[in-house]
Amino acid sequence: MSVKVALDAFGSDRAPAIEIEGAVKVCEENDDIEILLVGDKRLIEETLGPKKCRGKKLFIVDAPQRVTMHDKPSVVLRKKPESSIAVGLKLVGDGQADAFVSAGNTGAVMAYSLKILGRLEGVKRPGIAALVPTLGGGFTIVIDVGANIQTKPEHMLQYALMAKVFMEFILNVRDPRIGLLSIGEEESKGNQLIKEARELLEANPHLNFIGHVEGNNVLEGVADVIVTDGFTGNVVLKFGEGAINVFMKLIRDEVKKSILASIAGLILKPVFKRLKKKLNYEEYGGAPLLGVDGVVIIGHGRSTSLAIKNAILTAVKYLERDINSYIKEELVYAK
Repeated sequence: MSVKVALDAFGSDRAPAIEIEGAVKVCEENDDIEILLVGDKRLIEETLGPKKCRGKKLFIVDAPQRVTMHDKPSVVLRKKPESSIAVGLKLVGDGQADAFVSAGNTGAVMAYSLKILGRLEGVKRPGIAALVPTLGGGFTIVIDVGANIQTKPEHMLQYALMAKVFMEFILNVRDPRIGLLSIGEEESKGNQLIKEARELLEANPHLNFIGHVEGNNVLEGVADVIVTDGFTGNVVLKFGEGAINVFMKLIRDEVKKSILASIAGLILKPVFKRLKKKLNYEEYGGAPLLGVDGVVIIGHGRSTSLAIKNAILTAVKYLERDINSYIKEELVYAK
């Protein structure tokens, strides 16, 4: 049975070329995935050209309006009803597509997802769950990383429950360890939001809550899920990505400083290559918007074609494992 994914062809910084290249890779490598390229039809046709998979597994859906990264979600909702984000999500809402993938304006994707798809039963606030690589070779989920700036304790409890399901059914981590991001390990540390959220997380018997996690522990893998508010989570995520990029650049610069360093660099080149792959966000493509009544994957604005490809494959995996059904069950069970 074929899976249909609606792809926002005008989301990334280098759209639509990057989206089209990623979509073509998916279609060439998978017989059971159809992709609907949503955006300005004329520009998509010009960029796509006579690709072999066009008209068989790759289709164009016209959406003449484009949402920029500077657009306010409230304005987009009123003035851009024919944007690639709105049209793509309507395809999912109408049953013409099974999932939506976008590397565009996160706020607009969140706003239109709530308007068109709505929340899963029992969910108060959806959250974006970002995968962060850790020292142990696995991943930590940080949730929320930007869906909601203002968060309540009960929202953070639901973030933990939803991310727990994602960890168990997508990453095969049983009984994942749940941590709460704070400014110290002690129970007394943190603002009122953190203190109240901790009480809820501790009191819930369905969570393997391990207590507070500090910022310097995020990449160490001490927790499988790290819960925080959307503002803090977004800052942590972007700082981590920036730090990794600087680290890799420093290594390249140091290798060029002497002959011995260059020789050592050549010897260690396979190691650096594996390290780069492990730390590269492109390998997991995008972050799921957990809690909406549909499958929505949000990617980076600076996504490459590889990131787009993997975001699409993440959406397909999410569908195949029917994560939303398990999230609804988890929320009812935990209640």
